Amino acid sequence: MKGALTRFRVMAYVVGVFLLLLVVAMVLKYAADMGGAMKVVGPIHGFLYAIYLVLSVDLALKLRWSIKGTALVLLAGTIPFLSFWAERKVVEKTAQGVPL
Repeated sequence: MKGALTRFRVMAYVVGVFLLLLVVAMVLKYAADMGGAMKVVGPIHGFLYAIYLVLSVDLALKLRWSIKGTALVLLAGTIPFLSFWAERKVVEKTAQGVPL
């Protein structure tokens, strides 16, 4: 279980950073008409988010999270800064032995 939690934590941070980069790329695309960054960052974030989903579901199954808790953690990778918060909550709840 420790390995699954570590993999989740790493991907939560990576996805969070790339989501912030994606927001910057979107601003550049629409405010400055510079769409090149979106063509690079968009697919990378999508690929990393897919990995985040798989690792989150793996951890959810191992820790027996509720469907609601699992869904909220899965959605955390789509809202800027939320994956960082979700990662902290998952670590706290796991340390306490409380399922999501």
